[in-house]
Amino acid sequence: MNNLTAKQLRKLWGEFFSSKNHAIISSASLIPENDPTVLFTTAGMHPLVPYLMGQKHPRGKRLANVQKCVRTGDIDDVGDDSHCTFFEMLGSWSLGDYFKEDAIKFSYEFLTGKKYLGIDKNQLAISVFEGDSDAPRDEESAKIWLECGISLKQIYYLPKKNNWWGPPGLTGPCGPDTEMFIIRGEKCSSECSPACDCGHFLEIWNDVFMQYNKTSEGKFEPLSQKNVDTGMGLERTLCIIQGKKSVYETDVFVPIMHAVSTFAGGHTLDDKSVVRSMRIVADHIRTAVFMIGDGVIPSNVDQGYILRRLIRRASRFAKQLGVDFSNIKEIAKVVLKVYNDDYSELKNETLIISEIEKEVQKFEKTLTKGLSEFEKLCSYLAGETISGKAAFKLYDTYGFPIEMTQELAHEKGLKVNEEAFHAAFREHQKLSQAGAEQKFKGGLADDGETVIKLHTATHLLHKALKVVLNDDTVSQKGSNITSERLRFDFNFSRPMTEEEIRKTEDLVNEQIKKSLPVTKKEMTVDEAKKLGAVGLFKYDEKVLVYFIDGFSTEFCGGPHVQNTSELGTFRIQKEQSSSAGIRRIKAILE
Repeated sequence: MNNLTAKQLRKLWGEFFSSKNHAIISSASLIPENDPTVLFTTAGMHPLVPYLMGQKHPRGKRLANVQKCVRTGDIDDVGDDSHCTFFEMLGSWSLGDYFKEDAIKFSYEFLTGKKYLGIDKNQLAISVFEGDSDAPRDEESAKIWLECGISLKQIYYLPKKNNWWGPPGLTGPCGPDTEMFIIRGEKCSSECSPACDCGHFLEIWNDVFMQYNKTSEGKFEPLSQKNVDTGMGLERTLCIIQGKKSVYETDVFVPIMHAVSTFAGGHTLDDKSVVRSMRIVADHIRTAVFMIGDGVIPSNVDQGYILRRLIRRASRFAKQLGVDFSNIKEIAKVVLKVYNDDYSELKNETLIISEIEKEVQKFEKTLTKGLSEFEKLCSYLAGETISGKAAFKLYDTYGFPIEMTQELAHEKGLKVNEEAFHAAFREHQKLSQAGAEQKFKGGLADDGETVIKLHTATHLLHKALKVVLNDDTVSQKGSNITSERLRFDFNFSRPMTEEEIRKTEDLVNEQIKKSLPVTKKEMTVDEAKKLGAVGLFKYDEKVLVYFIDGFSTEFCGGPHVQNTSELGTFRIQKEQSSSAGIRRIKAILE
């Protein structure tokens, strides 16, 4: 097995798929461009949903990349051998081009080829879909694996819960998958299979075959465009090929873990709780660095809320280890050193370190008082429940996220009335961590007529703000669109005046009344920039540019209306602060 570093593995992935005529695309931002249903990019396919649904990709039908991802659903598992909140996903796609045979043969070649990972084929186990009333047994995939040289005893047929992907929502594209596992140690029983979590089978790669569309009636109909979506976690793969027990022992984490250990001092790594705490600090600071690099800043809502929670959670565990709060920024600097050469968005070291340092300082000021208040609260509770009101006070007065209060309570055998906390939160703050528990659906939450209209309206609003505020540096910092309204975040140092709000509204409505055509064109990034196109995210060589005739020009994946006359009347409902230096507009179409 080849003992590759992370840098070598990323390079090898690109070289392999380039040799198979795939265009190597850049990682998209951690902030989803056109998906209000999820706070962060959670998988490599996430930014590609429009193209998996049939839209033409500027780079062609064969794509591959290394995608930055964040998942916080398993945050309580961070600190074990495999879970991380931030991770890199090695991905490849066929958009209506090749299908099962080529995808499986590519996977086999990369896994076992001496030029690539060099894994012994006898160390592999394969799972395929066993079939049910919705779709037949996937004998085709099994046959291809046999042709590759995998023995029949290494192939397992598993049900939909193990070997089926999607649809991400109630309806949409879906299909069977085939998963690849490394065989380690002994089976736990004669019944042990890749569906077992005993550790004998460790997943390394997954090939998804999107060949069906699930209808609103629950039927599975063949898709006209069959796609392949593959994913291999970089950290997990490094762990396997470097022969490590934990992802935290691989080369991407070793320098960060060393920094945490150095600043902690005096702890034995034989203590499992100490190791877990060190891993949590390393993981959370790494994730925070990447979030800030993509434009997130700590706040009480949405992505900013998750970032704040991660920094404060890392700070609390660092405190338990004896790490001085002033050294947390030094750990962040090590993260930057590990990744700076591979991700240009991390070049703004000053901003990243400053935001982490400011948030740690805010937390430090309230932590001691908050912990004292928590201890007082617990002193008269024995096996009881902390009220929602008390939990909210810890949040509102001392800056404790509800999750932190729950963790502290759990350590003392107490529970928290979470429902009452959220009721108090809504009543007093009139804010919510909207979407923090939402699940990934893919694409826009709703691709209906209203959402598409509001999406076009955000382009008009974006340009109107630049004009009315007479500031071309004003740019989008976040967007959330539902069928009821649009929400648009932008950088600006002060509240807008009533007159500025009215002028913005009027300017948008003026463009609607002009019945401006909305068109799109595929072009290179340089061509788009020469035309003055606004680019909010990281793009590849070719992009789609949407033109609202004579008014707005933006990079965008769509979808949009064909003419502004379709929009109706634009009305701003509220303009308010989102976080430091960020304003938020909520608007509707009537």
